[in-house]
Amino acid sequence: MSIKKEVKDRVWIITIERESSLNSLNTEVMDGLSAIVDEALVYSHNIKGMIITGSGAKAFAAGADISEFVSLSQNEGRSLSEKGQFLFDRIEKLPFPVIAAVNGFALGGGCELAMACHLRIAGQHAKFGQPEVNLGLIPGYGGTQRLIRYIGRGKAMELLLTGDFISADEALKLGLVNHVVESGKELEYAEQMIAKISKKAPIAVEKIIKCVNSYFENNIGVFDIEADKFGILMNTKDTKEGIDAFMNKRAPNFIGE
Repeated sequence: MSIKKEVKDRVWIITIERESSLNSLNTEVMDGLSAIVDEALVYSHNIKGMIITGSGAKAFAAGADISEFVSLSQNEGRSLSEKGQFLFDRIEKLPFPVIAAVNGFALGGGCELAMACHLRIAGQHAKFGQPEVNLGLIPGYGGTQRLIRYIGRGKAMELLLTGDFISADEALKLGLVNHVVESGKELEYAEQMIAKISKKAPIAVEKIIKCVNSYFENNIGVFDIEADKFGILMNTKDTKEGIDAFMNKRAPNFIGE
């Protein structure tokens, strides 16, 4: 299995276990996370919180599995985007604290997953970014919207257009992460935060999460726009070129078609 669940004092620790692929988010991982959410909603009254992290020391999750994009049609691309958006929306709406313990690269879909969590604890060597533009694509799992919410329009636009990565320290300054800790201590710190929150009134915690999320719910239609554009790009020559270049470890030659 590519997802491991450990329960520790009523805290669910979810680990993406694809270390050899830098914990990239393939279909199996996404389906595994969806099953975890299903189960968590059934037992939510008995869960103090959830921590999501990646296996190994290099990556939280270094994007989606691009090999699965090779032959996608426009409709299939849109469906993939909608599926990721739906899953990450469900994670964001879980009624207990969900913390991303970012132990390395959080890129593309990995950054989107981290942003869907309520809080983010980053190790000193963590890197964040939405580099989809390098493949002739855009973020498809909510990244064009959540990144703006966390760091503002100007810096989000820069990162989305350049595909640049930022360090954990810069992510902290921008408000993308809550705390930066010594590498290897991310999980421990996340557990401490959940232990602190768990001493508060559980119903109040649930309502706070609901209220904060509701601030953005009147903009839900923008996610539909993201999914639509993600799907359209699957039909372009540039996206096909970007994916092929990525798979073959060469520089892409984009032609604007």
